[in-house]
Amino acid sequence: EVVLHYRPHQRDLTELQKFAEAAVKEFPIRQLPRFTPWFPNDLYRLPLKPKKQPPVVSSEEVEELKQISVPSEYVVGSPNYDCTKNLLEFQSNVNHGQTVIQTQKKVRRQIDLENQEPPSNGKQKLKRSWSVSLCSPQLKEKILPLSQELQNNLDRLKLHAFYRAKWTIEQSTCNNQNLEDIWVKLNRLIKQNELPSCNATIQRSVGQIWIFCDILYCEYVRNILREKLSLTDKMNLLVHKFGIIFSL
Repeated sequence: EVVLHYRPHQRDLTELQKFAEAAVKEFPIRQLPRFTPWFPNDLYRLPLKPKKQPPVVSSEEVEELKQISVPSEYVVGSPNYDCTKNLLEFQSNVNHGQTVIQTQKKVRRQIDLENQEPPSNGKQKLKRSWSVSLCSPQLKEKILPLSQELQNNLDRLKLHAFYRAKWTIEQSTCNNQNLEDIWVKLNRLIKQNELPSCNATIQRSVGQIWIFCDILYCEYVRNILREKLSLTDKMNLLVHKFGIIFSL
């Protein structure tokens, strides 16, 4: 059984019949040449071998997983599924050409309006958890060389200046400010590209804000945070796998 969908302006039965006959023709089959590997095919002397054997899952463990897992819900489609149901160009009441494009734009605009969430109490609630900034060319002139103490730590740990590091803002350093208010101000700084090569995230579950930056700009970033956000106390600079390498 062959179901042929055609556009309203394509009603030439002869052409449609030829198109359908060509679609159901058997594909030509050619004999593939024998595969010849381009690398040494010696399985007994491999250059790299796994250190451990692959894990083995027993049949008992498989049965336990089947009992624990919740059966997923499957959506069974209709046997008379029509793949052109939502395609505007296959509808008989739509003219072919510019009308289709205009109608599609209208539908997309309507869908976008429906997906927009109305702001509560007249204010849009900030739900984003990440914020990313670029390095502005004007800021490079203001960034001073690293302090001698930080440079000594980098030499001792053999860290490059472009390693990523993390400043952590906690409630104790907010100077009687709300952590959410600090997050809003920080987003504004990052959007204005005042923090070079920074990306930040708020971890509401632990009550912290993490600010990631290159070590090259970390002291400049810390000074901007202290000045613009009115932060108090010292903040620790952490590097993955090295821990705290500097405090400012």
